[in-house]
Amino acid sequence: MGDDLKQVLITAGQLQARIGELAAQIDADYAGRDLLLVGVLKGAVMVMADLARAMHLPVEMDWMASNLRSRGPASLAVCAMLRKPGSAQMHVDVRYTGFDIGDEFVVGYGLDYAQRYRNLPFIGTLAPAVYGGS
Repeated sequence: MGDDLKQVLITAGQLQARIGELAAQIDADYAGRDLLLVGVLKGAVMVMADLARAMHLPVEMDWMASNLRSRGPASLAVCAMLRKPGSAQMHVDVRYTGFDIGDEFVVGYGLDYAQRYRNLPFIGTLAPAVYGGS
C-alpha cells in the first residue's frame, strides 16, 4: 500500500494483546450466561473474529446495522476496538474499549476507505493525499 499510509498507529501485536485482554474481561463478566456477539457494519469483521476466537465462553455471532435495544436483550454492552473521545458527538456507554485514539483518519483491521485497506493486520493513518484531506 506504499505511500497510501502515513504511519502505523496500532501494531498487529498490540491489537492481538488487547483483544486477549478484552476477551478475558468479557469472559469474566458473562461467565455462566449465554453470549451473543453482534457485529455492527462490515468494519467489525476482524475484531469479531479475533475476539470470538480468544474467548473461552461459548459464543454465538450475528451481524446487523439496526437498533439492538428494540430486541429486548437481557443485557447489552458495547465493545469498541477504537474510540475517538475528541470527536464524540453524543455519549455512548462503551463498556469495553480497545484503544482511545486521536481524531485521525484510520484504516486497517476491518476499517476501510473506499472499500480498501480492510485487510491490513494493523491500524494505520491514511495519508491525507489519498482521501483529499490536509
